Amino acid sequence: MGRRARLGLALHFGLALCLAALWAGVLAAADEEGNQDESLESKTLSAEDQVKDHSTGTRVVAGQIFLESGKTDSQSKDEENFHSQEEEKEISLDELNSLEMSNLLNKDLEEAEIQSPVLTAIGGTADGEPCHFPFLFLEKEYAECTADGREDGRLWCATTYDYKKDQKWGFCETEEQSNKRRQMQEAEDVYQTGMKILNESSKKAQKKEAYQYLLKAADMNHTKAMEKVSYALLFGDYLKQNIQSSKELFEKLTEEGSPKGQMALGFLYASGLGVNSSQAKALVYYTFGALGGNLIAHMILGYRYWAGIGVLQSCESALTHYRLVANHVASDISLTGGTVVQRIRLADEVENPGMASGMLEEDLIQYYQFLAEKGDVQAQVGLGQLHLHGGRGVEQNHQRAFEYFNQAANAGNSHAMAFLGKMYSEGSDVVPQSNETALQYFKKAADMGNPVGQSGLGMAYLYGRGVPVNYELALKYFQKAAEQGWVDGQLQLGSMYYNGIGVKRDYKQALKYFNLASQGGHILAFYNLAQMHATGTGVMRSCHTAVELFKNVCERGRWSERLMTAYNSYKDGDSNSAVVQYLLLAEQGYEVAQSNAAFILDQKEASIVGENETYPRALLHWNRAASQGYTVARIKLGDYHFYGFGTDVDYETAFIHYRLASEQQHSAQAMFNLGYMHEKGLGIKQDIHLAKRFYDMAAEASPDAQVPVFLALCKLGVIYSLQYVREINIREVFSHIDMDQLLGPEWDLYLMTIIALLLGTIIAYRQRQHQAIPRAAGLRPAVPQQEPPPEHQPPQ
Repeated sequence: MGRRARLGLALHFGLALCLAALWAGVLAAADEEGNQDESLESKTLSAEDQVKDHSTGTRVVAGQIFLESGKTDSQSKDEENFHSQEEEKEISLDELNSLEMSNLLNKDLEEAEIQSPVLTAIGGTADGEPCHFPFLFLEKEYAECTADGREDGRLWCATTYDYKKDQKWGFCETEEQSNKRRQMQEAEDVYQTGMKILNESSKKAQKKEAYQYLLKAADMNHTKAMEKVSYALLFGDYLKQNIQSSKELFEKLTEEGSPKGQMALGFLYASGLGVNSSQAKALVYYTFGALGGNLIAHMILGYRYWAGIGVLQSCESALTHYRLVANHVASDISLTGGTVVQRIRLADEVENPGMASGMLEEDLIQYYQFLAEKGDVQAQVGLGQLHLHGGRGVEQNHQRAFEYFNQAANAGNSHAMAFLGKMYSEGSDVVPQSNETALQYFKKAADMGNPVGQSGLGMAYLYGRGVPVNYELALKYFQKAAEQGWVDGQLQLGSMYYNGIGVKRDYKQALKYFNLASQGGHILAFYNLAQMHATGTGVMRSCHTAVELFKNVCERGRWSERLMTAYNSYKDGDSNSAVVQYLLLAEQGYEVAQSNAAFILDQKEASIVGENETYPRALLHWNRAASQGYTVARIKLGDYHFYGFGTDVDYETAFIHYRLASEQQHSAQAMFNLGYMHEKGLGIKQDIHLAKRFYDMAAEASPDAQVPVFLALCKLGVIYSLQYVREINIREVFSHIDMDQLLGPEWDLYLMTIIALLLGTIIAYRQRQHQAIPRAAGLRPAVPQQEPPPEHQPPQ
């Protein structure tokens, strides 16, 4: 009994340890709570500490090098001596305890005879007998159930080793289980066929064909196919948009525990599409989706906690969610960088049609292609970069990028050589990974003073790619690249200073170079700055700054590509598809998506939203966009309260929004509106002087406002004059005028002289007129009246 009790205790203790480890893993994966243990958590050393050897004990996370241990050599030696002394004192006791526990567990486990569940044959010639593995069938051994030898594909096993000799067998599954398994296998095959067509084709017709396969697989209850089809129905991607059908699929997926389905159902409740809007239900589904590991759900929750939407505002909670998503985004960033995010605001396009949206016209792209074919090196490099990163209306295409860079490199262009080095260093389906080839291109470009090549060469020496690790040379090349303003050089130089690689650890220098790289738009620079502010490393800890930086990183994830998809849908005239896509991105916190969704609703172009709900929903998203600093959205909020769109007429609230836009964003439109409200006394006391002041400020803020401001000032001048005349008594004014004091004691003589001169001038002018009239009449010859010749007569 004593041994069994000890066995029970040991098993309970082991189970408790396993559960504790498992729960800790789940919490770490779901929340990543530790503020001090992120990817910048290498142990802090003072700026004076010199790291002497970095060839071991380092790791690379999100483009940075991090030390596994920050201990100096003397600290390590002291600790080793201490541990060795302690081990000598306790080794005998440890050996005895470990031997005793080992023997105890071995004996008790033998007695417990813990076995895995045995598979029992169903039907056949050995119903109820255990399957025997391995078993011999047709001179082949089987370690698991097989369908060989059966036309119906049902799994079976033998209950003895030699089936041919004993003929003892049974099924491993019931007929129902067999049918379900075969159905799921068929669904998987159909799904894989659809995904293969979808991934390998770029033509719309082929993608539509792929979704027909996915529809068939979804009808067979294939989970991944159902996810793809439900989103396609929601957005109208290659399938006709059907909110109700997508909702039914999302509900089915949610019942099966799909995080994607849970997140999407939360979105439907948040936006009120296909269901009655409920922020409480949306929050529940978002939370379950995030616990299931859905990154978009984490991002939505991060934004909600940051802005206080449906929850109490909590910077720390927002930081937890945003940091988790940012870690994934940063880990996906390669040397060539991520895809370019195009943020096109529909309202700005309408207000300023001539304003560049960042998109390249098809004619312009064809012109550059023509130049590249004619051997224009700059056009070749430019097109290579466009196809390498994608964006500006050009799809990412590594094959075409490689071809353009090759042409330019053969012509001796250093920039093209450097980018070829990056492509070979990174590797892809088009370009095989080769450190040696990358190094050759980097060296050629660096010798010509190209900063991209210098940075690439620095990376090679930093990580030992094709050359031995040499931190001094890496530092040298990164400094050269950084001096020329290349963001990769600035980023890696900041990482070296942060971790003390080849230099003394210096957080101020690290912060300097990370800031420089972030000004160039490097995602990893934003990520590293966010980590520093989140942990208070080298700077004062600032949760707010960290959240804003992490949010910036999260918005550069692959889901940002849907911004362009939504824009293209809108341009193609599919406003319903565009508004749903923008609404989902708006839930994730994209300000441009919030303003675009509000704009489409404001224009009443989306028929899926009821007419009575259009303005209130637009008002909601204008409000969210305005809170993120978008000026047009702030003015729109003022307009909605001024005219009563989606809310009651409220001049005071309108005045507040206009004033915020005027003070924070210096908007000329807001200043003009404030001038008008002061002029009319709407929401504020009437004050013509303040009205003129705001009109003048509007004219100074924008040249476009000068004409309307001039007209408004003319009107204001007339109103002011009339008001002045109305308020004064003319007789009383003249009675108070002292002419002697105003014009002097002899003012009457001056006045009489002026009157006499005026009368003399008038008399002289009239006399000249009388003399000129008869003289002109006498000189005029008499012309007999006659009809013109017939050919000159006017037509009747």
